[in-house]
Amino acid sequence: MSNEPVPVSADDLTREVVDLMAGLVALFHREYEEAAAARSLTGAQAKVLALLRRGPMPMRHIAQTMSCEPSNITGIVDRLETRGFVTREADPQDRRVKLVAATEAGQAATEELRKTLNFAREPLAALDEAERTTLRDLLQRILTGANL
Repeated sequence: MSNEPVPVSADDLTREVVDLMAGLVALFHREYEEAAAARSLTGAQAKVLALLRRGPMPMRHIAQTMSCEPSNITGIVDRLETRGFVTREADPQDRRVKLVAATEAGQAATEELRKTLNFAREPLAALDEAERTTLRDLLQRILTGANL
């Protein structure tokens, strides 16, 4: 018997990478939920505020992005509006559409929440710039569906 490591097949390697990504996602979600709760926000409310960093958007688009029903977004936006984190405004191109926009307080809450998400800061800081760049580029390729 040889003490040489058994080569990992592409399928095993792919499964291992997928499992590692799932672990990262779970860790991110846990920390995100904890950070949101520390600010008396639900995870969904925090995610809506994070989406609005891109600018005002229709509630239907928010619902599609979050993969939920528009009626769920209405409740989330209602609670955020009550706290002064968002406003609803008519879309200048189609007055039937309501755009949701983050207020200054909502933007500040989102920025504060982002600053407290530490789950990857130390591990990423241990990588040199070239490694972080490679990781970023590979993740972008995976997310955009580009051929690797």
